[in-house]
Amino acid sequence: MLTINQIRENKDEVIRLLKIKNFDASSIIEQILQIDLERRNLRQSLDNLQAEMNKTSEMIGKLFKEGKASEANLAKEKTGQIKEEIRLKNEAFSKAESDQHALLVLLPNTPNPSIVPGKSAADNEHIREGGKMITPNPSMIPHWDLAKKYDLIDFELGNKLTGSGFPVYKGKCAVLQRALISFFLDEATEAGYNEVMVPLMVNEDSGFGTGQLPDKEGQMYHATADNLYLIPTAEVPVTNMYRDVILNESDFPVRNTAYTPCFRREAGSYGKDVRGLNRLHQFDKVEIVRIEKPENSYQALEEMVSYVESLVQKLELPYRIIRLCGGDMSFTSAMTYDFEVFSAAQDKWLEVSSVSNFESYQANRLMLRYKPTGEKKTRLAHTLNGSALALPRIVAAILENNQTENGIKIPECLVKYTKFDFIN
Repeated sequence: MLTINQIRENKDEVIRLLKIKNFDASSIIEQILQIDLERRNLRQSLDNLQAEMNKTSEMIGKLFKEGKASEANLAKEKTGQIKEEIRLKNEAFSKAESDQHALLVLLPNTPNPSIVPGKSAADNEHIREGGKMITPNPSMIPHWDLAKKYDLIDFELGNKLTGSGFPVYKGKCAVLQRALISFFLDEATEAGYNEVMVPLMVNEDSGFGTGQLPDKEGQMYHATADNLYLIPTAEVPVTNMYRDVILNESDFPVRNTAYTPCFRREAGSYGKDVRGLNRLHQFDKVEIVRIEKPENSYQALEEMVSYVESLVQKLELPYRIIRLCGGDMSFTSAMTYDFEVFSAAQDKWLEVSSVSNFESYQANRLMLRYKPTGEKKTRLAHTLNGSALALPRIVAAILENNQTENGIKIPECLVKYTKFDFIN
């Protein structure tokens, strides 16, 4: 959430930046500033009334001591009037704060000024690519057919047990899933991330803190009896570990990693782009989360991008890195890099990771602050996160790109985890 100071002090710049995300904030910001003026006037009036109340109360005590009971009683009647006025203005002040908050949460995060405008993924910036590109050929078959050929994934059984988008992994593919999770966690801890295990359900405060609520409410599974939400990503509980926390400058950098299943309703998804493992309602993912001082957050973002790049390189997958344009960015992000791996059998690029800097947007919602050394006043921290990595499309790419006459070759970095080097 943008702070009122950001809007008050940089109104025109906030409006300009949000236009990069194709969001016209002019009307909302004018309403916010009008309410803010009203709120500040009410605060000043309340302070004045409280000062008058204190002064009158002091005078009443003095009058009683001087034996001026009649004058003291008249003064007491005045305090009754002041109390009623304070009550009414407090109600008005609370309503103004509530109205202002309701408007503030409607504003997306401002993109970094370097972000290019654009309408869709077609306008994203190509940063770089790597890995050995594979030329598709007619003998290659997609992962959903490989799953049948080698009895690896049962989509129909998952549909029977739960519904579409909940596959059952079997045999060597189940082992491959576990191997990838272990590999990603080991790599993360070696890179300095602290592994944590977090709940798979969160409350409304957590959903609001990282920006899933109210923006993405329809994309989350909601356990209505207890008003809890199944997590769409480990970002939500891991980042919320620091909700209402004041860090010391010496605590930075804060780096955590977590493996969790993730749950997404993906309402409205259909067609060939969601076939097989391309888009699921439940999937496994290892997430990395960082909390940084504002002046270090973009260096941290580049470090996270380099780290995720090292993972896809070790998996020997052809990849490309894309920086999202304004029109393709999420509600909460200030800058996002997407990683895509090439699927030879499908002859298409599959997104496998997003790495984002949210600057202070989430921290303001979370009240996540830090105290600079030698200063009394706290500041908002910056939050970042990234997929490192999401498993379904990685599995799809490994299966499809590594087809041989002898079966599917396992990437060398995973063999110590799978204990086999071929699926056949």
